[in-house]
Amino acid sequence: MPLRIYPLRILGMGLGGTVAAVVLWERNASVLAWIGMVLPAFVWPHVAYLLTRRSKNPYRTETRNLLIDSAMAASFVPLMHFNLLPSVLLLTLTMVDKITTGIRGLWARSIPAMLAGGVAGTVFAGFHWAPDTSMRVIMACLPVMTLHTLSVSIVSYRLIRKTAQQNQLLDELRRVDALTGLFGRGHWQEQAEAALRRHHTLAEPASMLMLDIDHFKAINDTHGHTVGDEVIRALAHVVRGSVRASDCAGRFGGDEFAIVLPGMRVQEALAVAHRIRAQTEAVRLRQLPEVRITSSIGVAAASHRHGTLRAWIDAADAALYTAKHSGRNRVASDPEAETPPAV
Repeated sequence: MPLRIYPLRILGMGLGGTVAAVVLWERNASVLAWIGMVLPAFVWPHVAYLLTRRSKNPYRTETRNLLIDSAMAASFVPLMHFNLLPSVLLLTLTMVDKITTGIRGLWARSIPAMLAGGVAGTVFAGFHWAPDTSMRVIMACLPVMTLHTLSVSIVSYRLIRKTAQQNQLLDELRRVDALTGLFGRGHWQEQAEAALRRHHTLAEPASMLMLDIDHFKAINDTHGHTVGDEVIRALAHVVRGSVRASDCAGRFGGDEFAIVLPGMRVQEALAVAHRIRAQTEAVRLRQLPEVRITSSIGVAAASHRHGTLRAWIDAADAALYTAKHSGRNRVASDPEAETPPAV
C-alpha cells in the first residue's frame, strides 16, 4: 500500500502546491505563507511514506495519512486568499481522491479534516478574501485537472482490468471441476438445457451420455480414496480424449459423468460411448496395475418426450441403469435408441 500511494501523493500534493505557489507569487506572499505551502506540498509526502513503512499497522497509518492529506490541501485555501478556481479545484480533487480509494466512509471522515485544515490555515495566514482568478492562475490549474484526471483514469482502468480477471478466474472455478478438469455440474446443465432448446426449436439433434465407474465403492473401500480419485481422473482423461471441442463433458457427481453431444444423433453417440467404454477397460493405474477399471454408459437422444432437462437426464440415467443391471461394462440406450454393434 505505501509504495502504491507514495507516487500518487507526490503527484497530487506537488500539483496542488504548484497551483498555490502561482497564487502566492501573484499575492507577494510572506515567507510564512511560502513555508505553509512548501511543507505540505513537497515535504509531507516523504514523511507520510516513512510513517507508513515504519508502522506496525500500515493500513491504519495510511488511512490517517489520507485524512492529513485532506487537511493540508484545505489549508491551501486561506493561504491563497480563497482564490476561487484553485480553491474549488483542490477541494474537489481531494474529495475525489478519497472516494476512489474505496475505503468505506473515508470521504465523509475527510470533511471534518478539511474543515480543520481550513481553520488552521486561516489562523496561520489570517483571513483575506480575494476570490478573483487571473488568467495566469487558470493556466496553472489546467495541468492539475489534466494530470489528475489521467492518473485517476489509469488507476480505475487497472482496477477494472484486475476485477475482470478475477471474475474470469471465479467463472473458471465455477465452471470446471477441480479433480477432473471437466466442467462442473452447473455449467454442464446450462449447456444441456441450451442443446435441448435448440432441439425443440430448430430440430437440431443432440445426445446425452451418462457414465458410471463400475464397482467404484469397492475400489474406494479396498484401496482408499486416493486411489479412487486417481480412477476418477483416469476416466476423465479418457472422456476428454473422446469428445469434440463442441461437446460438453462434466462431472455429474461422485463417480458419475455426463456428456452432452450437440448435433449428434444417437447412432453416432453410441459409437462414442462404446469407444469410451473400450478405452476405459484398457486403463491401468501406474501404482496398481492389477486394478481393473470398467464403466457402464447410458445414451439418450433428445426427444419431443423430453419437455425438461430433468426428463432428458432421467432417460439417460435409466439407460445407464439398464447397462449396469445387464452386467456392467457395457453401453445401453433408451428405448428409442437404435444400438449399433459394439466397437
